[in-house]
Amino acid sequence: MGNNVRWGILGTAGIAKKQLIPAIKRASNAEVVAVSSRNDMEKANCYADECDIPKRYARYEDLLNDPDIDAVYIPLPNHLHLTWAKKAAEHGKHVLCEKPAALTAAEAKEMVDACAAHGVVFMEAFMYQFHPQHGEVKRLIDSGKIGEVRLIRSNFSFQLPLEANNIRLNREMGGGSLYDVGCYCIHLTRYLTGKEPVHAYGTGYLHPELGVDSSFTGVLQMEGGVTSVFTSSFEQPADDSYEVVGTEGTIIVPYAFRPDKHQDGTGVIIVRTSDGREETLSVQGDQYRLQVEHVSDAILNGTPLLYPGEETVNNMSVVEACLHSLQEKHARVK
Repeated sequence: MGNNVRWGILGTAGIAKKQLIPAIKRASNAEVVAVSSRNDMEKANCYADECDIPKRYARYEDLLNDPDIDAVYIPLPNHLHLTWAKKAAEHGKHVLCEKPAALTAAEAKEMVDACAAHGVVFMEAFMYQFHPQHGEVKRLIDSGKIGEVRLIRSNFSFQLPLEANNIRLNREMGGGSLYDVGCYCIHLTRYLTGKEPVHAYGTGYLHPELGVDSSFTGVLQMEGGVTSVFTSSFEQPADDSYEVVGTEGTIIVPYAFRPDKHQDGTGVIIVRTSDGREETLSVQGDQYRLQVEHVSDAILNGTPLLYPGEETVNNMSVVEACLHSLQEKHARVK
């Protein structure tokens, strides 16, 4: 393996082309060596040429059989994550899997257990957590800057044409705003509080024809008393922000999950305290590169993951509870 983790890309997804492949190339301890299409050599060749990737395969299995590949990134539709994470593990490949890692907590545990059984690293790709702005928010909270935290409000929304041929709207493929972006808000609350919810409630709009939530609002009551209210939507203007409300002030992060889209990677933190003071901090970070370097370091050196597999299972448990609440029209106790 040397000093670099040699990455293969399963599939020809846009997120890999736009974000992960460039991030791997920017990373100090990683390189992209191969990509595979599902069953189309011409597509694999075109994609590899565009991304300057030396090896290309027509089938996922052929990539997994390549001994020169140490790890794979899985940006496939949600319902395929379990199958290919397990197959990658069986071939001795480490796994970075797009979120949500699975459709249920049981599926998440199955893939995490499979990777553990085969001695490979597994991490779900919540890239935003590697931006240093969130570590700064945690430091401000821990310092008592805003007193005791009582409420976290978060939003992740964008406008998406509601067409059945979009995989984000395909029920069988794990579509819906909660799976796609609401999972970030759940992850954020768990990350900032270090706690799990004891109560989860969800409501929203289930599209009558597509059968997925095009908008979702969730309420989580966390251990320790913090309340989290979050919204995910395909029908609202673009917003990826959060607000932490304490007894002595508020912290606002206007570009929480995709600062690269708004501020070229610069995070902004606004702190307002009850004495009328306001402070704005700017925090630079390359969250996709930092994610790649983090998981590659775990592969190369055995360093602990910021987000280990058991956390993926816990996050999926909350996503699942929220979805059940929406479908069953009543509150769920996790």
